[in-house]
Amino acid sequence: MAKRDYYEVLGVSRESTEREIAKAYRKLAVKFHPDSNPGDEVASRKFKEAAEAYEVLSDPQKKEKYDRFGHAGSDGHGHPFSSAEDIFNAFEDFFGGQGGMFGDIFGRGGGSRARRGADVRADVTLTLEEAAKGVTKAVRFARHAPCDDCEGTGAEVGSDVVSCQQCGGRGQILQAAGILRVQTTCPVCRGEGRIVVRPCRSCQGQGQRKATVTLEVKIPAGIDDGMRIRLSGEGEAGPHGGPHGDCYVFVSVKRHKLFHRDGQHLILEMPISYTQAALGSEIEVPTLDGSEKLKIKAGTQSGEVFKLNNCGLPHPQGGVRGDLLVQTFIETPKKISVEQEQLLRQLAELEQVEVLPARKNFLSRITEYFAAQSK
Repeated sequence: MAKRDYYEVLGVSRESTEREIAKAYRKLAVKFHPDSNPGDEVASRKFKEAAEAYEVLSDPQKKEKYDRFGHAGSDGHGHPFSSAEDIFNAFEDFFGGQGGMFGDIFGRGGGSRARRGADVRADVTLTLEEAAKGVTKAVRFARHAPCDDCEGTGAEVGSDVVSCQQCGGRGQILQAAGILRVQTTCPVCRGEGRIVVRPCRSCQGQGQRKATVTLEVKIPAGIDDGMRIRLSGEGEAGPHGGPHGDCYVFVSVKRHKLFHRDGQHLILEMPISYTQAALGSEIEVPTLDGSEKLKIKAGTQSGEVFKLNNCGLPHPQGGVRGDLLVQTFIETPKKISVEQEQLLRQLAELEQVEVLPARKNFLSRITEYFAAQSK
């Protein structure tokens, strides 16, 4: 007999949310549960059919495959293992899981396996000065915390939390697959091993609510834009008592008004006058730690770079500090005084008599070019 469409089995549409799919399944599970219908093969078949549909549609990866390939994508053409994890669970059960061949001998119990909680993200923005010197910052992020109303049980105050009859409170069920048995998450309690009779209205039976957390984070000197800091154990709590995930703090560094950053080095574009470039000068250069004197040699060309050692940023993991690279460019004034104009005209007359080497070479190349064009 051909399998029915899983969405048809649960009576939901393809656009249904995860919560709507779970709600539809639980309704069918209660209706056709073998304990409520002893000896009814039709009810038993519908119960298994609903459990199989829910196992696929409640798993985002399996659901995606089913939506693309139908039953061929969800169960591998009738193969009892739908994923590598199912195969792993089958062998784990065979060699030592709950009820496995060697489990009783070595005393290994089953039940829901504790898993690590999810990681969370936080963001922090720094100035270049803060990134250079290191700073302690307060970061805020959201993660789940136990519900205050139900104290994390997920049950309304005064109501019961009962052991799941489907899996016997283990959170896992075993399905025969030849000589092996596949251990999968119980579709009724979804691996919890228990069922909340009346869910807490504050957290909808989840036992957790989202809360905003504020933590002080020590940021090392020299950290760069895009780097991240790991806060171990500050993520979501793991299900079934599993370890917490981590919080990753992503760092953004604001653009600076004066400096450009290149790794641990800083670049400063410094304007100088024509006379400073031609005659040489000593100028004051800003750094992140104050000002430093820089000697400009006579004959400095526009674009020439000078280096101030150890005036950059430290490496976040220690080591040699970067440098400050000062790139000079000659600034031409847009307005000049009458006296300046007179002096510049005198300079221009002298330049006609004594042409500088680079200009002389360029002028000779122009003459040769036009001479070749006239032939």
